[in-house]
Amino acid sequence: MANRDSTGYGLKPYNKTGGNSNSTGMGNYTAYEIKNDNSTAIYKGSVVIPLSTGYISLVGAADGGTVAPLGVFMGCEYVSSTTGKPVWSNYWPGSGADSSHPIKAFVADDPNQVFVVASDASLTSKANARASVFLNADMSSGTSGSTTNGQSTAQLGVSTLATTAGLMLRLTGWVEDADNQDFSAAGIPCLVRFTTHFNADSLGIVVGTPATTGV
Repeated sequence: MANRDSTGYGLKPYNKTGGNSNSTGMGNYTAYEIKNDNSTAIYKGSVVIPLSTGYISLVGAADGGTVAPLGVFMGCEYVSSTTGKPVWSNYWPGSGADSSHPIKAFVADDPNQVFVVASDASLTSKANARASVFLNADMSSGTSGSTTNGQSTAQLGVSTLATTAGLMLRLTGWVEDADNQDFSAAGIPCLVRFTTHFNADSLGIVVGTPATTGV
């Protein structure tokens, strides 16, 4: 039986590690901005990185590139260059903002945030999935998304699961979901957290360095 959510939907805040209260990790939107001339579409559920210019942008590649992630993009607010009115959008389309106003970004930026992301392939069986818990992985389709609904199409790259320290995500389990429990098919709702995070070095890896240019 195929899983209901066999296609990617990016990373969705799910809960937090430890006993911390879960606010879905939403950062204050005034803390982050997208540069007005950033033509790169940033979809809801996409990983974003800090830039040395003080702005944020889409992660450079599905594997995360060389910059520690800042968090997951949850939407933005900007003033339309056409109507002059505020626009609240779950994704940044890459254009359409009035250059005299900031593009304010909502980011799930808590280093302890746990996310749910769909697997891009079969995990073979529930027993095999259990054996994969605590392994690291990269995303697949990590920089793409839908211009129709603004949602990222990122998924967990099952083929990348390994003990390699440099991989972006750490598998911590999965959501028990009656509609998505076929471990022989893509679409298992996997629980992950970042192996590195720009705002913390609590995972034993030095805090990252911002990218020097936009992506």
